[in-house]
Amino acid sequence: MQTEPVIDLSKNLGPAFALTVFAGLSTGIGSAIAYFIRKPKIVYLSFALGLSAGVMIYISFMEMLPDAIETVGEAWALVAFFGGIAVIALIDWLVPETENPHHYEGIDKPATATESHKLLRMGIFTALAIAIHNFPEGLATFAAALSDIKLGVFIAIAIAIHNIPEGIAVSIPIYYATSNRNKAFLYSFLSGLSEPAGAAVGYLILMPFLSPALLAAVLALVAGIMIYISLDELLPMAHEYGHGHLVIGGVVAGMLIMALSLLML
Repeated sequence: MQTEPVIDLSKNLGPAFALTVFAGLSTGIGSAIAYFIRKPKIVYLSFALGLSAGVMIYISFMEMLPDAIETVGEAWALVAFFGGIAVIALIDWLVPETENPHHYEGIDKPATATESHKLLRMGIFTALAIAIHNFPEGLATFAAALSDIKLGVFIAIAIAIHNIPEGIAVSIPIYYATSNRNKAFLYSFLSGLSEPAGAAVGYLILMPFLSPALLAAVLALVAGIMIYISLDELLPMAHEYGHGHLVIGGVVAGMLIMALSLLML
């Protein structure tokens, strides 16, 4: 009996890791916004977050899931897809929403001495929660880029946009608790490192026996993760930052950009 060939994706390995690092460390962009703008106003992110959700939803349903169905069959592809949703939902359940924020809540004045300890604790727990939550996002970016660099680029950009307000959510309370911008930036930066860590774990586990069927199943799982992130985080977060019509405009624009780019490239 002939065994299924193992895929040689070494040519995509470097770019895949680079895209994952870019996506993860974009939390530092959010921290920089908190650094240089006294009262960060990020209403403009509503359109960008809607666009990010549009990109992820379109890629998941129009590219990744259909490719998985074609390779491993509809039943196994759907098992992997809903498995991805279950994985990210479990992470959300294990990390309570109060300690897993994904948006900036507008702290706009220095903390008193009695508030500093609570703010510092909140910032550190936020960093840990975001690090745990971002781990599968790193696997998502890495797996997509291994399969197709073009898809990896779009997913990395979408996740990077998503990570900007998370960086603000980490750095703002730590800065107001300690008055130390460097410490605020450091915690924000470290929370983003979990995404390349997710890519590294994915590489160590999957690469020795990565076959076409396994890669297809991983991409279906990643599609489930991205659909959950889009519906549970990006769209609700976007509505908090702006008007509903602006968010929907971003979603449609993201889908249109993806559709045109996939037709042209």
